[in-house]
Order: sequence, then structure tokens, then C-alpha cells
Amino acid sequence: MKNMNKILSFLILLALNMMQANAAIKWNSAYQNYINKYKDIAVEQMQAYRVPASITLAQGLLESGAGLSRLATKANNHFGIKCHNGWSGGTIYVDDDIKNDCFRAYSSARESFVDHSKFLQGNRYKSLFSLSTTDYKGWARGLKACGYATNPQYAEKLIEIIELYKLYQFDTQTTYNASNVDIAGEVKDILGRIKKTKGQTKAKDKKKTKKTKTEQLGRIVKNHTIYAYNNNTYIVAQRGETYRSVALDVNVGYKALARYNERDKNTVLAEGDIVYLQKKAKRAERKYKGFLHTVMAGQSMYDISQLYGIRLSSLYKMNNLPDDYMPRVGDRLRVY
Repeated sequence: MKNMNKILSFLILLALNMMQANAAIKWNSAYQNYINKYKDIAVEQMQAYRVPASITLAQGLLESGAGLSRLATKANNHFGIKCHNGWSGGTIYVDDDIKNDCFRAYSSARESFVDHSKFLQGNRYKSLFSLSTTDYKGWARGLKACGYATNPQYAEKLIEIIELYKLYQFDTQTTYNASNVDIAGEVKDILGRIKKTKGQTKAKDKKKTKKTKTEQLGRIVKNHTIYAYNNNTYIVAQRGETYRSVALDVNVGYKALARYNERDKNTVLAEGDIVYLQKKAKRAERKYKGFLHTVMAGQSMYDISQLYGIRLSSLYKMNNLPDDYMPRVGDRLRVY
């Protein structure tokens, strides 16, 4: 009878082990597509905030279901971060620990990744930063110990994802494709934050008043749409345009436009060139504090200054660079 009980116990244990094995995360294309799409942002965040890229990707995959969850698709929330006290950004309500739980909402996926990095800078997770960025197991178990998630298997699931998809390879990566972080994606982020204003200023006298640049945001002014970025406004040039032709549309003098963009007044613009309508700032947006831009092939200092909406002279100054400095691929520059 004792032997029978031992055999029965063994069979039950074997069955449980087989069930656990079958429940293991398996490779699928949705996960791989997510990794391909966001790996450069994860490396960027690692360089800026010292959160391992493997951990960021694994958490994003697990929390957002590879970007397919309601939080991710409706609110760009890839990490399940709730509103918490002090949150003043967008919100979305989803049933979770309680009915209609409040979660943070973002204008882009990248904004969610940045907020995730900043969220982990809080005192609760302070101990994690004594770990190496290559110690993904320590980070995974530390996140669970610090209370990031209630699932008892949370740490092991992160580790399993990291090892199955070899995400640890990104923890030693020193460069990333900034075009994925990106001009294309960054411009999308900019466009996603376009602020549309309603109404017009009523004239207090009989003279026709000009709309302010703020009132024009998001509006199509003749051939251009006016967008907002870094406390400035800009349009995207069309092929063959000049500052003179743009000036006619936006009601700003062409000499002033050229001066704001640090170009000669007779410059012929290329399709896609950003033309700022006011003098550029001395620094990039505050979210780039501590961030280093990695120079891509073909990028000039001027290209970088236009991308972040900052003065060319300020870009040289904040990086302590001589006026004749020519950026090389892989160089990393402060923009804030």
C-alpha cells in the first residue's frame, strides 16, 4: 500500500511538472515583432536611466501582451503603471485590482517607455540600481521583491522571456538605431502631441487682428499644418520651397524664418525639413534631461539641433565642443 501511495504521489508530481512545462511561454511572432519594434527604445532607456534593456522589453511584453492589450492599444500604456498620487497626465479606467482602476495614458508608446524608466527611479526600486545592468535575474527578482507585480511567478516569467528571446544581448549594446527611437518615431510623437486650439481672438477694434501662433496650432494654413514642439511651433517643408514661400503661408517674415532656423534666407528647402516659426530654445524638452543622443550616419550638428528644436550654438556649448567639431557615427551628445 505504501508503495502504491509513493507511485501515486510520483505520478501526481510528474503530472504537475508536465502542466507547468506546458504552461511555459513559447516563442511566437507577436513577441518577436514587439522586440524588433521597441528594442532600440529599450537600449536608449538603459543608457539614459540604467534600467536593463532586457528587463524593459520583458516587462513590456508581459504587461502589454506584446502591445496587444487594451491598455497598450487604447492608452499606449505598455507597463501597467497606475495613476498613483501626483499623476497629472492622461488616464484610462480598466477593471483590475478594483473596478474602474485608474491607469496612466500616454500619447505614444515611447512616452510610456520613458515614464517606466522614471517610475523605477522611485525610492521603492532604489535598491535595484546597485545591480549591474547585465544582471537581469537580479533585476527580475528584485522587481518582484519590491512589489512591482502581485503574480508570484512574475520574476520567473520575466527571466523565461529574456532567455527564450535572448533579450540579454541588448544589455551589453552600446549603440542603437536612433531612427527607430527616432526621427521617424520622434516626429510621430511630436505630431501625436499636437495641441489644437479652438476659437479665435475677437477684435476689440475694427482692425483685423492676426491669429497668434498658438491659435494656429493644428490648423492648415494654406499649404501647411502648424505643429507644436519644445515651446515652439513649426511646419514641415515641401520639396523646393524656400523661406520666402513658407513666409507667405505662415505670416512670418522670411528673413526672420531663416534666422530662427539658422539658415541663409535664400536656402532652398528639402522635402521634410522642419521650419521653426519662432526662435529655438537653448535646450531640448525636459524629458531629455540625462539623455544622450547617439549620432547616426549622415547626421550633422545642424540636423540634431533641428530634431530637438534647439539652437545650434547651444548644442555645441552644452557639449563643450569647438565650432569646427564634426560629429561621428556613434558619438553621444547632450541635448538638455
